Amino acid sequence: MAFKWQQTKFPGVRYREHLSRKHGVKRDCYFSIYYRVDKKTREEGLGWSSQGWSAQRAAEVLAELKQNQRISDGPQTLEEKRQIEQDRRAALEEAKKKAARDNLTFGQLAEKYLEWAMGNKKSWRDDRHRYLLHLKPTLAEKPIREITPFLLEKLKRELLGKKKFLKKGQKRGEDQFLSSATVKHCLVLVRQMINKAGTWGLYDGHNPIKKIKLPSTTNNRRLRVLSHEEAGILLSELLVSSPQVHDQCLLSMHCGLRFGEIAKLALVDLDFTLGIIQVRDPKGESRQAYMTEEIKTMLLQRKPTRPAGLVFPSRCGGRQASVSKAYDRAVGRLGFNHGIKDHRDKVVFHTLRHTFASWLAIQGTPILTIKELMGHKSIEMTMRYAHLIPDQKHHAIREMINSFAISRDTASASNMVTKL
Repeated sequence: MAFKWQQTKFPGVRYREHLSRKHGVKRDCYFSIYYRVDKKTREEGLGWSSQGWSAQRAAEVLAELKQNQRISDGPQTLEEKRQIEQDRRAALEEAKKKAARDNLTFGQLAEKYLEWAMGNKKSWRDDRHRYLLHLKPTLAEKPIREITPFLLEKLKRELLGKKKFLKKGQKRGEDQFLSSATVKHCLVLVRQMINKAGTWGLYDGHNPIKKIKLPSTTNNRRLRVLSHEEAGILLSELLVSSPQVHDQCLLSMHCGLRFGEIAKLALVDLDFTLGIIQVRDPKGESRQAYMTEEIKTMLLQRKPTRPAGLVFPSRCGGRQASVSKAYDRAVGRLGFNHGIKDHRDKVVFHTLRHTFASWLAIQGTPILTIKELMGHKSIEMTMRYAHLIPDQKHHAIREMINSFAISRDTASASNMVTKL
């Protein structure tokens, strides 16, 4: 059955009843108004009584529109009135968003960023550590719009002069300050966070980090390389004091593995037939390392019983979190770091991987081969070893001059024969 419009006691206001739905004890009613605009009759619906509309309220809206027509001011139709209200709400919403952008603190952004990083970045733990330890104390409460280049320069100076948190039993020395590389990573993290805020629509200003000169990390490269004799002495010392650490050091020296890669090494990663180690790099993509005979013999002796079994499990059977202290004690007994202040000259576990690459370079291994064996992401990381590769420049020039001399002598001899 079709609905039927019914008039109210208010001129220009009528309603119709819903066929089944009720509002209270009465049927739900839909109200509309009709009036003339530019000599034409116009009718516009308002809404249901269940939505708060009534004949009285409809009459008040109609009276407002007629009053606006008389004084030629304000919305003269319900459509105009609704559009103005919609624009007002949109403006209020935009104002709220702008206020949220203007007042967004670095700490609030960091919370969103770290949540995103957990699902999108392999290095999210490093980001969280750098934020909590180095950035949060200074920046967390600051609105992003108040983070200026001046503030970041001040933060950079403070971080470069900040002392590290020492591990238990570690002595404080002159080299216990944050490295330039660590400070650079912190500032890069600030840049990434603010850029991501712009991408997410949380911030529409400029990134202040663009005006900051990042610390140079050139001087942070490790310099210490073990000689063959020193490497032999260290391995002999460890073989007596800690066979497991000895084997880990041997693996790093022969294959260039990081400690994190060694700690993750499982039986499933070892191919004894081809002599290949599948290295699951904690910093990025996996790569292959190659077993020497000594390494193959050692790994066969340590071969786990299960495919997922670790080659070097911790005492609890899980993965080792850090290098055993037996390594530092052996280095200490041998006096390798005695009197050394510059951390780049100290013998640490990573020195073994650095030694592996240096030995390759010294024997003339092509730089690209070293890059692949080390698992470097860029050639720039490998170029630090380029100066150790035997100099081919003099040889190339000598060959060129010798070829030129031979050609010149041949030409001279031909000339003499022609003249004769």
